[in-house]
Amino acid sequence: MYTSISHFIDEWNQEAASTQKVLDALTDESLQQKVSPEDRTLGSIAWHIVSSTPGMLIEFGVTVEAVKDENAIPTSAREIAETFRNVSANTSEAVEKQWTDQTLSEMKNVFGMEMQKSVTLNMLIKHIVHHRGQMTVLMRQAGLKVPGIYGPSREEWSQIGMEAPSI
Repeated sequence: MYTSISHFIDEWNQEAASTQKVLDALTDESLQQKVSPEDRTLGSIAWHIVSSTPGMLIEFGVTVEAVKDENAIPTSAREIAETFRNVSANTSEAVEKQWTDQTLSEMKNVFGMEMQKSVTLNMLIKHIVHHRGQMTVLMRQAGLKVPGIYGPSREEWSQIGMEAPSI
């Protein structure tokens, strides 16, 4: 877990930037892509990342502005991406201003469980990473180019002069 706010901010900024790349690659048409009739659409997963981040922070004890109309999934991919850009910046700013390295070890009841504040921040990052992974699968199904996250995507290997691994 995090022992310093700066460590969290660094990791949040890196993971949020990767999530932003994924959100920026969405199209309005792709937002309707889903695995099955019972599953969320790509747009609803994307909006869930955007709209639930402030809610999680509020649950953790960080004061941030909630996303307006959080239950109304936008039909514009650009609106989703731009809203996350603001949420991401607000997240860094709020945690940095409201918590200290010392408060990271404080216990907090979150979703009915007692945990250190440092654990809640780790949970926030894992949440966006988990849903970002779901999104990349749906993006492939929708015919979109998936941006590389922790290395080149299939399409990006050739741009670095290498052949994509054939697994």
